[in-house]
Amino acid sequence: MSSAASRPTAGPFDRGHTDDLMAFLTASPSPYHAVASAAERLEKVGFRRVEETAAWDGTSGGKYVIRGGAIIAWYVPEGASAHTPYRIVGAHTDSPNLRVKPQPDMGAQGWRQVAVEIYGGTLLNTWLDRDLGLAGRLTLRDGSHHLVNVDRPLLRVPQLAIHLDRQVNDGLKLDRQRHMQPIWGIGQVHEGDLIEFVAAEAGVDAEDVTGWDLMVHAVDAPAYLGRDQELLAGPRMDNLLSVHAATAALASLAGRDDLPYIPVLAAFDHEENGSEADTGAQGPLLGNVLERSVYARGGSYEDRARAFAGTVCLSSDTGHAVHPNYAERHDPTHHPRVNGGPILKVNVNQRYATDGSGRAVFAAACEKAGVPWQSFVSSNDMPCGTTIGPITAARHGISTVDIGVAILSMHSARELCGADDPFLLANALVAFLEG
Repeated sequence: MSSAASRPTAGPFDRGHTDDLMAFLTASPSPYHAVASAAERLEKVGFRRVEETAAWDGTSGGKYVIRGGAIIAWYVPEGASAHTPYRIVGAHTDSPNLRVKPQPDMGAQGWRQVAVEIYGGTLLNTWLDRDLGLAGRLTLRDGSHHLVNVDRPLLRVPQLAIHLDRQVNDGLKLDRQRHMQPIWGIGQVHEGDLIEFVAAEAGVDAEDVTGWDLMVHAVDAPAYLGRDQELLAGPRMDNLLSVHAATAALASLAGRDDLPYIPVLAAFDHEENGSEADTGAQGPLLGNVLERSVYARGGSYEDRARAFAGTVCLSSDTGHAVHPNYAERHDPTHHPRVNGGPILKVNVNQRYATDGSGRAVFAAACEKAGVPWQSFVSSNDMPCGTTIGPITAARHGISTVDIGVAILSMHSARELCGADDPFLLANALVAFLEG
């Protein structure tokens, strides 16, 4: 399908949305930066941050909560009842990468290195011989957090030359401990060097830093690719592409008091390692926020039950586009294509939460937005991944549908999607949140 043919017939977003996605990806090298970027966009249209430790009021308007690398944002239309159902778009802020260990300073043979741990299902080879930066957050003695982003070539994981491994092209095997520690200089190793450097980059005193959550990222910028620039290459599309689309969709509804539902963005951390965290989909954060919103509007447990019973969640995460070099790895009748619109993800063993009712909800949203959509199912002989969808459905008793955008090179340091698919997804999300 050509770019022109895939443009929606209704909705606020066009290719300018994809341009903004590129800026969002660059500004969000860690989950903590991603939620800050999302919050900044929401505040521009009137959303305000509320603290979990404060008492909440029942006023209308846009609000959001940040906990670590997770953000929950919602817009309460004027006159919404306590039992008004929610329309939720779920996503996650984390991506597979290399994360700094508690004692980071190491080295060998005159090289200074940084000790890292493998986070999530990383394609290790994609981190080799790539210019890498460092980002995340520092925690100070007073409990405050400071974001830091060294977005320039700082680190590198050097691959062994082919002259020293003549069989490398017959199968590269990387030891996760010995072969993945990046270099960042030469000379003697001194304990505290890395944190002293990062603290200076953040503008804080290294002696005040008592904790850190730091991770490596590729510093090459997102870029349009191809003769006709029909493709987009960039980092962390899994799953900041969905976080960005959901943020834009929610922001577009600010001030809309005619909505029959309360639209919600729920972007969790730690999906790539199972969601078992206080900021993950298995944690209580989403349920707590939704319940407190009901009670702040004067609702009872009965209102809470009514609201949840009428709620629907779209769990938006990237999926697999058909690969031209490995088509046999895909189901023979389901070949999602880039720029073909968002995908509906189905697995009868509930690795995805979609059922027939959910399919109807998603199809209606896409039809309203004039957006094409596709179906995705894994080949029967290929294990199926999973998302926050089944977790959300089971934990909160909420009807959930798994969707996303089809990409190539999932879990690589740099992924690839169709340049039109991000705004097609965003337009479908607007139609869904509008009800």
